[in-house]
Amino acid sequence: MYQILDKQFLSPTIARFVIRAPFVTLKRKPGNFVIIRLDETGERIPLTIVDADPSEGTIVLIVQGIGKTTRTLLAKARGDTVADVAGPLGTPTHIMENSVVACIGGGVGTAELLPITQALRQAGNKIHTIIGARNRDLVILKEEMAGLSDTLTVTTDDGSYGTKGLVTDALSSMITGGIPFQAVYAIGPLPMMKAVSAVTRPHGIHTVVSLNAIMVDGTGMCGGCRVTVNGTMRFACVDGPEFDGHEVDFDELIMRNRSYLEAERIANQRFEAGAAGGAP
Repeated sequence: MYQILDKQFLSPTIARFVIRAPFVTLKRKPGNFVIIRLDETGERIPLTIVDADPSEGTIVLIVQGIGKTTRTLLAKARGDTVADVAGPLGTPTHIMENSVVACIGGGVGTAELLPITQALRQAGNKIHTIIGARNRDLVILKEEMAGLSDTLTVTTDDGSYGTKGLVTDALSSMITGGIPFQAVYAIGPLPMMKAVSAVTRPHGIHTVVSLNAIMVDGTGMCGGCRVTVNGTMRFACVDGPEFDGHEVDFDELIMRNRSYLEAERIANQRFEAGAAGGAP
């Protein structure tokens, strides 16, 4: 069992967890993730390691409650436990040095972007960060990202915070304004990463995206996370999760991620019924 040492809500639907997982901290690098299971009958879900403290044997996970499992996790409290934390998994992020880069986070993807931005700052890069969210409540880690960036732009779809618009609007303005980006790191919903890649492609700007494919074991055995990159089948869990955004078949991946929408809807209904005291 892995104990939750601390829990803090960053928004009504997003929480930051500190979990004791000493063996995970020993080899964790930016871009790595873990797969957790809440109990012996629970599903396995991948979560990016936002931070780690080897001296304390702890990792930080930031979770948005969307499906049954993540909503169940958000209902846990300090002192509670989860059954499994497997990792670190995935290929660490390739960190450029002494370059001009854009770091773009969409929604809870900003949490996944944080450790990468930290590593980019340590490597001497000039960083222009763009954080996007649907509304003010979903803007997270603004202060932390500002402290690591040369400039920070916040956009919201509804204009309730920062600039009204999309992250691609801000990125396009920076590119046309003459910022000589050598790389873009984008993490967020698949449509957002697809749109960012479309903006950078005509300019030949290297674009790194982190794919949130369906995963089960995280070791390449199940094949559930297969994605098409540059016309070749790859596994997001072991070959990624990061790939060249210009080579990813986003349309195929978006369709694959919709495979279990109906099952997810039913699971959410059952969760809500249980929370309300109804039949499970």
